Amino acid sequence: MGEEFERLYETYHHTLFQYLFYMVRNREIAEELVQEVYIKVLHSYQSFQGKSSEKTWLYSVAKHVGIDWIRSQTRKKRKWEGKQFEWSEREFEIQDHSPLPEEILVQKDEIQQIYQTLKMCTEDQQQVIILRYIQMLSISETADVLGWTESKVKTTQHRAIKALKQHLENSYKYSVKEVSE
Repeated sequence: MGEEFERLYETYHHTLFQYLFYMVRNREIAEELVQEVYIKVLHSYQSFQGKSSEKTWLYSVAKHVGIDWIRSQTRKKRKWEGKQFEWSEREFEIQDHSPLPEEILVQKDEIQQIYQTLKMCTEDQQQVIILRYIQMLSISETADVLGWTESKVKTTQHRAIKALKQHLENSYKYSVKEVSE
């Protein structure tokens, strides 16, 4: 198992990190989550039946780890919202602000705008866009990762692109209006 695990790690570590980074938008958390993915893989590799490719299996594990983390943060946020004092966890995070190679690309205006606009889409739409266009998975692989039919992936992708286009057009209209005033 050691050599097989090492091969999986070397082959997919970076792409799983990118995927989780786009989900949680924090480098340190994404690194921690990738480690959690590989811990889960180590514990469950014997039960992997090969019904899907190892790539889609790993992305599926990563998706669940990322969603679990997002849900835990939502629960923490709700718990703290009821308190008398107001502060957020973000104020106490220590962050490494050195850019990742992917972040350098994102800093271009057009890509940055699309990245910001992606936040306005539903979680399902974000997942499809990230898996299809950032991680370059096929429709079939995306369906396997998300546990959906290929038809649902195609429909969600279509709606996501339409939503992104609409949000970008609205953003453009708003910025043109601001400049003209």
